[in-house]
Amino acid sequence: MADSPKINNPESRFEFVAIASARAHQLLRGCLPKLEGSAQPARRAQQEVASGLVPRVDLPVEGTEE
Repeated sequence: MADSPKINNPESRFEFVAIASARAHQLLRGCLPKLEGSAQPARRAQQEVASGLVPRVDLPVEGTEE
């Protein structure tokens, strides 16, 4: 993928796809876009993740105490 977007936040391509997929679902449910771009929710989600507007959220693992 020579022309793939620069990924600022995710650590791997798999993580990029997972975050963009979750964001696309949010957009389809009616969340407001964080930037102007494509009308397609999946493409807009990819643009938002590539721009660093959608942060990665690490959830605590159940059963562990900090």
